Amino acid sequence: MKSLLHITNGDSFTEKLKSLPLKGDIITWREMLCEGKTLSTVGSESFWKTRFDFLHKNYKVSKSWFVEKTLKEYRSLCNHRQQDRIVLWFEYDLFCQINMLAVLSWLKTHRRHAEISLVCSGKVEGSDRFYGLSELNDEQLMDLYEKRTILTQDDIEYADYVWQLYCSDNPIRLENLLDFEEDFQFEYLSDAIRAHLKRFPAIKDGVNVLERKVLETADKGKFSSRRELLGGVLQQNDIYGYGDTQYDRIITTLRPLFSSFNPVRLTKKGKQVLQEQTNLYAQLRDNESYLGGALKYNFLYNTATDRILKL
Repeated sequence: MKSLLHITNGDSFTEKLKSLPLKGDIITWREMLCEGKTLSTVGSESFWKTRFDFLHKNYKVSKSWFVEKTLKEYRSLCNHRQQDRIVLWFEYDLFCQINMLAVLSWLKTHRRHAEISLVCSGKVEGSDRFYGLSELNDEQLMDLYEKRTILTQDDIEYADYVWQLYCSDNPIRLENLLDFEEDFQFEYLSDAIRAHLKRFPAIKDGVNVLERKVLETADKGKFSSRRELLGGVLQQNDIYGYGDTQYDRIITTLRPLFSSFNPVRLTKKGKQVLQEQTNLYAQLRDNESYLGGALKYNFLYNTATDRILKL
């Protein structure tokens, strides 16, 4: 019998997976590599130090929490050396797809002879919206498992290459990569990479697609508190997969554009940004803000051409 290891995208799905009639151990990948600086050497000491520094500074993650939740689980992955079949459970959104790339990069180096397969949720027949793994019922999950994608060596090499580019200091190379997407078995990756590129500040107004989403939601809705605004942003299904803590951080960054949170109101300047009458680039610029390996404010996104420009 071949032994089995499952690597999941988070705790809520790990609990659900335990209830399915599947054999094998489960490792939970507890990271959010779509945010903050990343190094291509997944699992190295410098990789984890870089990640802890970012999470501690921006999300007040304590060292003990990071060791207990992230590093212990990673060490458990390192100790699972015997399994010759590894199943990855990830979703369609940017949050999951970037984590998936990092895991595949690590597996390429450390589990060269294992059969690696991918279960990826997203499209569901008869629905326009995309679904996360935890939103599917047992029957749907078992169907996805039975139809899982067995990744070839070329697929794994490609995923590792995309990860290397994501961690490089120049995101422009990711644009050119999208021409080759049809040669590999990653249904949702190209859309996630396109979404990633839109996280660089737009030329016209200096805000990125997520910051604009927060401002537009605040402008259109009638929210009596910051918490309600956050709920309004989260209700909109998008490709980013961000949670409340990440959107809350964006709201904090945009705080100068709000005259009040009780009720929620934008300043005159906030409305001007939405109408592309003023540019916020100089105010928002942060020389320590990274997306992957690239400094966020060293590049601009051209919404007219869907291309990245280097400053």
